[in-house]
Amino acid sequence: MNKVSVRFFDDREIRAVWDDGNSKWWFSVLDVVGALRGVDDYEKNRNYWKYLKSKLKREGNQLGSVTTQFKFTAPDGKKRLANVLDHEGIIELARNFPSKQANRFMEWFTNSDETLDGKSKTKAYALFESTMLETIEIRTVKGLRQIHAYIFGGLYEFAGEIRSVDISKGGFRFASARFLPKTLERIERMPEATFNEIVEKYVEMNVAHPFLEGNGRSTRIWLDLMFKKNLGVCVDWSRIGKKEYLAAMEKSVVDSASIKNLLKQALTDEVDSREVFMKGIDYSYYYEE
Repeated sequence: MNKVSVRFFDDREIRAVWDDGNSKWWFSVLDVVGALRGVDDYEKNRNYWKYLKSKLKREGNQLGSVTTQFKFTAPDGKKRLANVLDHEGIIELARNFPSKQANRFMEWFTNSDETLDGKSKTKAYALFESTMLETIEIRTVKGLRQIHAYIFGGLYEFAGEIRSVDISKGGFRFASARFLPKTLERIERMPEATFNEIVEKYVEMNVAHPFLEGNGRSTRIWLDLMFKKNLGVCVDWSRIGKKEYLAAMEKSVVDSASIKNLLKQALTDEVDSREVFMKGIDYSYYYEE
């Protein structure tokens, strides 16, 4: 059980660990308690979980008795055993949790706990009607991590995590992992008030390639959110062919004119169109095949 994934609910981490023996994820109970309460204090959440377990037991609910334990990093930096529950256990916890966030949490959790490769596309679809879009930090690295964690949570153990190793593709080496934190800080500070500025920022993030996998699918959503917020438009990706897109992105490392032309011709003001969004996801995944 050494594959840890991080997902985000209202900017709060929900950590999970993969159990190879039972082929399922186990989720940190204290992370879920903190998310449902909107509280970051570790000790307060731990005490609340003790209280809730006792309360549920008095009511005949044995949820607290079915938890197992796994070591997570505590606030003091040390690895400590912490209660974890599987998918069904977390849903049961949320159902019995006295919080206005419980229903919204269950909606998010159901969509983010998929472990099969093909399910990431379904979760990308779900973004359109999800409250997740309302909480993403547009333009920031954190926002990009939130997107990546949402669509790849349960698929990659590194969902939402910035890579710590060097990677390359087609002979091109992406930004060095050693300098990646500084590179991402620089990209985050780049302006995005105009079309050209937004595309330049997108191109730089593509060169950085912050994740081990899933960069293109995540950054295209990130790009559309910047367009939507700052210019009131988005990209109709169905207007951009795969070969043209890949060629333009490859060339963008030295000259961004081609990708700018492709994107500009595909802009639409139908930012609230479900059809445009879904087609965008279809094409985004198609580019990666």
